[in-house]
Amino acid sequence: MALHFTAEEFSGRVARTCEAMQQAGLDALLCFRQESMYWLTGFDTFGYVFFQCLVLRADGRMALLTRAPDLRQAQLTSNIEDIRIWVDREGGNPVDDLKAVLDDFGLANQRLGVEYEAYGLTARNGRRLDEGLANYARLEDASTLVSRLRVVKSPAEIEYVRRAGELGDDALAAAWPLIRPGAFEGDILAAMQGAVFSGGGDYSGNEFIIGSGNHALLCRYQTGRRHLDADDQLTLEWAGVYHRYHAAMMRTIAIGDVPQRQKDLYRAARDALLAVEERLVPGNTYGEAFAAHADVMDRAGLQNHRLNACGYSLGTTFAPNWMDWPMLYSGNPVEFEPGMTVFCHMIIADSDAGLAMTLGRTSLVTDGQPECLSKAPLDPGFSIEET
Repeated sequence: MALHFTAEEFSGRVARTCEAMQQAGLDALLCFRQESMYWLTGFDTFGYVFFQCLVLRADGRMALLTRAPDLRQAQLTSNIEDIRIWVDREGGNPVDDLKAVLDDFGLANQRLGVEYEAYGLTARNGRRLDEGLANYARLEDASTLVSRLRVVKSPAEIEYVRRAGELGDDALAAAWPLIRPGAFEGDILAAMQGAVFSGGGDYSGNEFIIGSGNHALLCRYQTGRRHLDADDQLTLEWAGVYHRYHAAMMRTIAIGDVPQRQKDLYRAARDALLAVEERLVPGNTYGEAFAAHADVMDRAGLQNHRLNACGYSLGTTFAPNWMDWPMLYSGNPVEFEPGMTVFCHMIIADSDAGLAMTLGRTSLVTDGQPECLSKAPLDPGFSIEET
């Protein structure tokens, strides 16, 4: 068994989850989010793409229902003792197997919380679940119950988060010498990902993002590679990842002759990032931090070129993305608490000028000022003349 936390750490997490369930009047929680399973038990897999459920009763008893390929995965990466297998077969319905677990747990006619907001519960399987348990138990949406507990990191988790930040810096350091006219995007990606792996890190929850030329205005991964021109722009978004804990970063780097417009965009992105980071203190809200971003951007005349969110919490996240709850958007009432890790990204896409500028890094919320997890300077790679 390869667990990355102590037995006491896991038992404490289960106890807090059970307390939250009891406060919500739930008799059990049906976990479909892989993040919840990892956080509660250490279970680490991508088998959640099939039907897989961790049943957690309010008294702490639990059982995992999964497929045969994940039996040993659960045995070796988690502390789950009760592992049950549903069998792939034509016409089979894993909800029938789940109902057998619920029967064994005495959960008929009880209130069951369900993590509906989960990549591990497809719409088809969600309908199966609702139909199969319609007259069996009362189902309630409890998608964020565990997420609200995970968002505040323990001291042991913070050690992993800080290591993830170091790996993110290592990735940027590996990329810098390669960013020059004629450079191949594939070589830059390979160096960045290789730095994370060499440092003992993991794959990130989504692909590293790279785009040059007009693709520098994109903030999603896309296939296809090109060589950098003499005058070009390169947008990178990546994360250091350690034991599944993420510390993301983002940069747009200009190559060659840099237009004054792009220098102005950098200045706005830098000022907005620093303004948002100033709000990452206990008592402020995610919505207030976003408002700081919008204020700087809009005063710079960039309302039509910015996004309607400027970051989100990070933690142990699995594919298809590393975004976690909650997000930095207008009016979000969630307050910052010590132990939260927040990725703040300033993304400007000026389609009229064909220019991009992004700047982002991850910070840890503390009792006082936030702790930036990246030690790399906010270096744009070109000279900025202050006015």
